[in-house]
Amino acid sequence: MNPLINLSPEIAAAQRDRRAVVALESTLITHGLPYPQNVETALAMEKAVRNAGAVPATIAVLKGCITVGLSADDIERLGRATAGSVRKCSRRDFPIAVGLGEDAATTVAGTMIVAHMAGIRVFATGGIGGVHRGHPFDVSADLIELGRTPVTVVCSGAKSILDLPLTLEVLETQGVPVIGYETNTLPSFYSRSSGLPVDARVDTPQQVAHIINAAQRLEAKHGILITVPVPAADEMPTEMAESAIQQATAEADAQAISGKAITPFVLNRVSQITDGVSRRANLSLLVNNARVAAQIALAL
Repeated sequence: MNPLINLSPEIAAAQRDRRAVVALESTLITHGLPYPQNVETALAMEKAVRNAGAVPATIAVLKGCITVGLSADDIERLGRATAGSVRKCSRRDFPIAVGLGEDAATTVAGTMIVAHMAGIRVFATGGIGGVHRGHPFDVSADLIELGRTPVTVVCSGAKSILDLPLTLEVLETQGVPVIGYETNTLPSFYSRSSGLPVDARVDTPQQVAHIINAAQRLEAKHGILITVPVPAADEMPTEMAESAIQQATAEADAQAISGKAITPFVLNRVSQITDGVSRRANLSLLVNNARVAAQIALAL
């Protein structure tokens, strides 16, 4: 184990006893949702993992220490942190956060890196990053990380505010298999289908485990993407989602918002435009993905 990584006593015991562990990110706490919804959602995801029989490992950098398995107090502190006071931590940010003793919340890419270092094979999140609409050279580090870090990411596809066809093209270039869980098409985050085909469909956690184990035997160096549709009861109609996304994206362009600021701005505006319908879908899929990831970890 890298000496810069601190495992909580629960995670250390789970690893020692070979129990199923699911990694969880922390950017939803500091950059994705307002307080107290951010804390409530993080704890709900942990509860979903526990209820399915696995152990949750929420990951973040705390005062320069890469921590696997946040306490409830840690989550509360991050959730209450002043906006902008916690670094959004992808691959490039770890040396800064660790070297300067900062607090930092891990993105999809950042969480994958730490999970792999800690020997955790399954990670649950909401939606991965991708290629931004109208900005084909703005490619999320999540896609590159999936191409070089062997962790299975359970999500509801890429965030639908992105260019999904181009995102799939980049994933193909990176050699990342995109698997539909009980679906033949890529989920569209808020909605159950984008209409875009996936590389394969699976219908049980055991089938996913077979794929993960095959990748390990093949010594594959890339990640695996398991895409799970949002529960039908909380799905946002595709037309509503697309209209809100187009409006929010146009506003971001008009205000010259770029880089790390684009995604949180657009997600927040979509929630405002849809009177919270998008946020309900987001919260539902986060908890559902945590449950599915736990089932996969148990099957492994």
